[in-house]
Amino acid sequence: MSANGGTRAIIAALLANAGIAVAKFIGFVVTGSSSMLAEAVHSVADTSNQGLLLFGGNRAKRAATAEHPFGYGRDRYFYSFIVALLLFTLGSVFALYEGIHKLQHPEGLTTPLVAVIILLVAIVLEGFSFRTAIHESRPLKGSSTWWGFIRQSKVPELPVVLLEDFGALIGLVLALFGVGLTVLTGDPVWDSIGTLCIGALLGVIAIILIIEMKSLLIGEGAVAPVLSTITECIESGDDVVRVIHIRTQYLGPEEMLVAAKIALTPGMQVEQVATAIDAAEARVRAAVPEARVIYLEPDLDRSVVSG
Repeated sequence: MSANGGTRAIIAALLANAGIAVAKFIGFVVTGSSSMLAEAVHSVADTSNQGLLLFGGNRAKRAATAEHPFGYGRDRYFYSFIVALLLFTLGSVFALYEGIHKLQHPEGLTTPLVAVIILLVAIVLEGFSFRTAIHESRPLKGSSTWWGFIRQSKVPELPVVLLEDFGALIGLVLALFGVGLTVLTGDPVWDSIGTLCIGALLGVIAIILIIEMKSLLIGEGAVAPVLSTITECIESGDDVVRVIHIRTQYLGPEEMLVAAKIALTPGMQVEQVATAIDAAEARVRAAVPEARVIYLEPDLDRSVVSG
């Protein structure tokens, strides 16, 4: 569900941003608005980003090899991290540069009505893309807040598209604000201010994504409720005394590594130990499907031995 939902959201965003980018560039050529240019470059960056997300998802499907025995699931994290960097460089830095340049060398707008119409159409298209991303994210979000979903989601594409679309919608409103005030006051400084605001907004969103994607890329473990479920599943067997210690790490959005040392009932035969471990692994996989790679090592419960 998460992979398919993420793909639908990415494709919707890609189609919307590609069309919007063309319209914005036409609007910039006609009007000369720096806000429109900043938004056009932003849409180009977003379109490229969605292409990278799709490419990363396809690369992640490669089968495991001897060199990469756990597969290529983290490719999705890597390309999402690249997307965050591109959003910062192509989106935020360019908009800030363009805004500062137009503040130093103000230029009036020509045919501003064209810019307003294009921005309003773009808001509708971005709204559709944002709605699709929200719809596809709800099953994974559950009872969490949207901020909690962005911080805790192990599926990188949906938080990226959500924040991109949110930033795009706010950016369009800021561009409309800049163009509108420039028309009303006759002062092109407002168009430059709108551009600077767009750059600052994209910078904040990019930094949030960079932090979150970096965390996933270097390896995150299961959140506390999932870790508790895994521990309870292991310990629920008759032959398992307790989990001595446990480590988890996501190898990809839908694949988790679980490694634990467990104390078993003393005096068990080798066949019984193997059966107990197999049963514990089956219980974990039934409760937490993404726990696909599990290593359980029987060990002495030294707290009991030392006591």
